[in-house]
Order: sequence, then structure tokens, then C-alpha cells
Amino acid sequence: MNQKTLQQSIGTWAEQTAWQYLHQHGWRMLEQNYHSVFGEIDGIFIQAEQLIFVEVKARSQTGYGKAYEVVSASKQRKIMKTAMQFLTEYPHYSEYYCRFDVICFDFSQQFAKTVQQDFSKFPYDLQWIENAFTFDADLINL
Repeated sequence: MNQKTLQQSIGTWAEQTAWQYLHQHGWRMLEQNYHSVFGEIDGIFIQAEQLIFVEVKARSQTGYGKAYEVVSASKQRKIMKTAMQFLTEYPHYSEYYCRFDVICFDFSQQFAKTVQQDFSKFPYDLQWIENAFTFDADLINL
């Protein structure tokens, strides 16, 4: 398993775990890996009249920074533009309260690149950052 395959495996595991976590907290998934010309949103969830646009990040060996630190202004801008595209495509959600959450998984160790891992067996910190960022016209138009 090379580094890219390892990152994809961690990412897939993190998304599946995040979806289970959100479901346990009463959120229902509308879309997974929603794409637009602007980018991708990992998950879009609904509860009552609220939508959350979710970005999932996972990092091993956090000496190079925590997972939430890699959601840059550029990434936020792409997510916001993609969310606007979603709301244009599905106008019946346009009156819903919308927020942007980030769910982070930080592992304190590095994983062997040659071994298929069950990431749930390793200790990790889970952080759900509600309202991690908000619609910002200035940021969108940069």
C-alpha cells in the first residue's frame, strides 16, 4: 500500500465513521460526495429545517498539524461555492438554516504503508466543529 492508497483508506474510514456519528446524533444524509464545478462537499445532512455541509479530515502523526488546520480559506471558499450550487439545484432548501461543520480525526501515530489497517483499533481524537466557518461573501469572491 503506497502513501496515496493509505490516505484514501484513512479518508474512507473517517467518512464512514463520521456518517455513523452524525446519524447517532439525529442527522440524516441527503448527499455524499456532492460535486459541482467548484469542488466537492463530503456530506450534506438534514435535521428539522437545518442543513449541514460537512468536511471530514483525518490525519496520522499529528506532529505536522491537526486535521482541522488543513481546511484552508481556499478549501472553505470551494465548499461555500459548492453549497451555493446545491441550494440553487435544490431551491426548496434555500430557507433552511445552513452551517458548515468539520469532523476531524487525529491519530497520534503513523501507519505502516504496507499493511491493511483497521483504523478503529488505533487511538484517535474525534473533534466535531460545528459552525467551523460561515458564508462569507468576501471570502467567496476572492
